Amino acid sequence: MERTQPRKYEEYAYVLDFAPRGKSVTVKGRDGIIITALGEDRLTILELLGVPNSTFEIGERVYIGKEGRTKILSVLGRLEYSEISPAAQSELAGVIEKIVAQNEQRFVDYLNNAQPLTPRIHALELIPGIGKTYMRTMLDEREKKKFADFKDLQERVGLKEPIKQIAKRILEEITGETRMNLFVRR
Repeated sequence: MERTQPRKYEEYAYVLDFAPRGKSVTVKGRDGIIITALGEDRLTILELLGVPNSTFEIGERVYIGKEGRTKILSVLGRLEYSEISPAAQSELAGVIEKIVAQNEQRFVDYLNNAQPLTPRIHALELIPGIGKTYMRTMLDEREKKKFADFKDLQERVGLKEPIKQIAKRILEEITGETRMNLFVRR
């Protein structure tokens, strides 16, 4: 028997927009508090159904894991960027920056371990603000010692605002402007 990887589900998502009396885009006939949110781990846009009479804030981190949800009844499905409201689209960049900042170690680890994608292109170069020069400096520096955090990276490499640069790349991946994804799981 073939062993398949257990499907990985999001544990948390960040609210981008919500409609107290909305209709689901992903599940026909479902209505109620319809929430557009961004998954914290896989960075995919999700449609959620809120518990009746719950209140939500834009940018709020909500638990959507399997056991013990308090404000979310169900995860209705995934949404494409083109399907979400202009309000949700405008909140996306800020929410992504929040996720990158709050999961700093995960993104620093990525920068510490990123490899070439082809003989000509390194994964690091696909992050806005990192060209050949910064990439070489980063590779030389992480060879000596892995980066501890974004501040360490900024001090040793001189890269300005790594959170904003990584967030910009994630936004490009979500909006479908990239051919290859580094962070967003399809």
